[in-house]
Amino acid sequence: MKKNKTSLAGFRKQAGASTLGILVAVLFFGSLLTLAIKLGPIYLDDLTIQEALEGLDGTDGLSDMTPGNVRSLINKRLSVNNVRGFDAKNIKLAKDGNLVIIDVEYEVRTSIISNIDAVVYFDHHYEMTGK
Repeated sequence: MKKNKTSLAGFRKQAGASTLGILVAVLFFGSLLTLAIKLGPIYLDDLTIQEALEGLDGTDGLSDMTPGNVRSLINKRLSVNNVRGFDAKNIKLAKDGNLVIIDVEYEVRTSIISNIDAVVYFDHHYEMTGK
């Protein structure tokens, strides 16, 4: 009786991932992790800024406040939430009767590695009224 060697030959030639394949995978996932570590806090700060601005809706006397007072109120909320590096000059305020229109437009630049930077641009628009 003759043994079938072709079915076993395929198993002997199979091997795991090559060293080069593992190196490429490690570099790829390491790059993704680096991007997440560098860009994640920027997006979390933006979410905090959005929450602080959305929290102004319904504030007592918001429509009667001066732009300086509104900026001061926003800065206090951001300071409590530990948002640093945000300039309140990026907030543009306009009033239309009892309606307060807030436009926030800013960008954050961060170094990824060496001379490679990432620029993240944010633009938010809010219309709110005070009590």
